[in-house]
Amino acid sequence: MGLAPRLDLRQTQGLVMTPQLQQAIKLLQMSNLDLNAFVEQEMERNPLLERDERADFEAPPERAEVRPDAEAAVVVDRGAGEEAAGPSPLDHDYNTDRDEAGAGDMAAAGDAGGLDALGLAVGAWGGGGGARDFTADERGLEETLAGPTSLRDHLSAQMAVDLTDPVDRLVGGHLLGLLDPCGYLTASVEEVAATLGAPPERVAAVLARMQALDPPGLFARSLKECLALQLADRNRLDPAMQALLDHLELLGRRDMPALLKVCGVDAEDLRDMIAEIRALDPKPALRFDGEPIHTVVPDVVMRPNPEGGWLVELNSETLPRVLVNRRYLARVKPAAAADKAVRAFLGDRLQTANWLVKALDQRATTILKVAGEIVRQQDAFLAHGIQHLRPLILRDVAGAIGMHESTVSRVTNNKYIATPRGLFELKYFFTQAINSSAGGEAHSAEAVRARIKALIDAEPPRRVLSDDRIVALLRAEGIDIARRTVAKYREAMRIPSSVQRRREKMALAGA
Repeated sequence: MGLAPRLDLRQTQGLVMTPQLQQAIKLLQMSNLDLNAFVEQEMERNPLLERDERADFEAPPERAEVRPDAEAAVVVDRGAGEEAAGPSPLDHDYNTDRDEAGAGDMAAAGDAGGLDALGLAVGAWGGGGGARDFTADERGLEETLAGPTSLRDHLSAQMAVDLTDPVDRLVGGHLLGLLDPCGYLTASVEEVAATLGAPPERVAAVLARMQALDPPGLFARSLKECLALQLADRNRLDPAMQALLDHLELLGRRDMPALLKVCGVDAEDLRDMIAEIRALDPKPALRFDGEPIHTVVPDVVMRPNPEGGWLVELNSETLPRVLVNRRYLARVKPAAAADKAVRAFLGDRLQTANWLVKALDQRATTILKVAGEIVRQQDAFLAHGIQHLRPLILRDVAGAIGMHESTVSRVTNNKYIATPRGLFELKYFFTQAINSSAGGEAHSAEAVRARIKALIDAEPPRRVLSDDRIVALLRAEGIDIARRTVAKYREAMRIPSSVQRRREKMALAGA
């Protein structure tokens, strides 16, 4: 066989990931809040984009009508009324013109009325309605409200009253700087004394006074000391409670017989003592400097349809709507005709703006299709509860709406839906299947976990259910499950074993 260079022609098919296609895929993964931030950045970079202020008044909601008995969810009321089963939104020539005066009209109006606008501004500062010397505080009430008090400020105000000696204040300030985010002291008395060059006795005395500050439990060096400080503040640190704190490992193991022995109390008193321990705060500093709680904003909202089924709508309050301001483009285009660079810039910005408008519409349609199909598949759960949650995988939804599994995965990523049964992430509805022992329809793993928890919550103290007994009960209900699976689900829900549950319930019942 000879070796010689030659030319061959081959014809192959391949998918080219253009930058716009890559960006469209990223848009699917964004929540509405992330999408709003992205649109704001695009509007800053693109002068041809502007927000559609008329959307809240004129545009109908984008929603999907879901009927459980239908073969698939039907998307309706998509702005202009087109059905989801029609052509892809990217195949349409959308009218993105802005009818009202845009940025260009405002610029033109500024040439004729600029002095009037300037005079109005001067009148606002120089008229009788405002202060000319800037001495009055004209801020609104929302600008004068106090912010949240930090733990350092809260303790410093108390130290200024309780610690009058300058040396004690110096030691107290150093101890304050050694607190960790939970409120525990990260150094011993000897280490603090060596650092400050002070007697350990004086440091210990200042520490005792600092531990008496509000909230109780701060400046502790262990969980036991933290709980003891809070009980002492409530005047509940008696010998029995001290013995319970000395044996917290027994409480962690739920060894109630041993706790009854070391504390020297009966079952009723022990039950009250444990309730008091659980009511304490093991991390007292987090109430001041903890991370703010971020409210989850749903991307999709669903509600019952008066005509039957469900209505699934995109959350219009967080959904961005943008338009291409062609009036502004028409005003600046003649001036840019002579400059090749400016003309190329405007052409690129116009192409990007048109793509963004169409990509947002394509994203809305895709989310509605996926969310509507999920609601249709999980209609029994939404109507009757978690026991009726059916197993579902990405392939089931993708096959029903004619999309790829990766697209469904991107749509359900970091998206939440508000339902009559609460707020759920779209991925919550995708669960593994557990076979039926009677050969019927499979059961959802989430529904099985809920059933296991319900059985354990209802067990009597003298007849605690073992994992084998739970398996037998579930198989009697038609759920084919292994013992190790029951143990795995129980441990995931942080439910102790039957031995620990029996020991705890028998002790608390007075046996």
